[in-house]
Amino acid sequence: EASKILGVSVSTLRRWEKEGKIKPYRIGKERRYSYDELLEFLGQKKPQAVAIYARVSSRDQKLDLERQIEFLRSQVKDNFEKIYEVKDIASGIKEGRKGLLQLIELAKLQKIKAIYITYPDRLTRFGYEYFVEFFKALGVEVVAVNGEKHKEPEKELVEDLIAILTFFAGKLYGMRANKIKNFVKELKNGN
Repeated sequence: EASKILGVSVSTLRRWEKEGKIKPYRIGKERRYSYDELLEFLGQKKPQAVAIYARVSSRDQKLDLERQIEFLRSQVKDNFEKIYEVKDIASGIKEGRKGLLQLIELAKLQKIKAIYITYPDRLTRFGYEYFVEFFKALGVEVVAVNGEKHKEPEKELVEDLIAILTFFAGKLYGMRANKIKNFVKELKNGN
């Protein structure tokens, strides 16, 4: 099978083995070859896996979470051998999000070559460029499919402040959803 994949005779395959060009794994008298190593030998490295990442801030936004996943699936389908789907329902400023930690672990283990997100603020509310550089250092590209969302600076600042206050109000009030919703509603209404 390996000789067919490489398009050479069995004797050529054995000669390459003696010359150290290719290395089989031996099981008893049988020689076995890794398919990935054969493709690499041919210079046809297979497409690597990628991750798609979606995040929403609260459980009542689950429908949006699924829309993000569906959209990202449509952007990467058929282009990669494996697609990891990673989701978070948490604030974009919360440290220790399970999904974000999973992305970091996939990158550290070199299981993915890219992370696809809809917008930068889905990955993190603050420090997006730091995350891009961090993942780049691990050999992983971060791709914001929809690019930068253009917002007026004042609107972006207000949204960021609300995100910060909501996060810390949640910690203060013990993450009781109704108190946080009332707090955010009052904040938005200017009370």
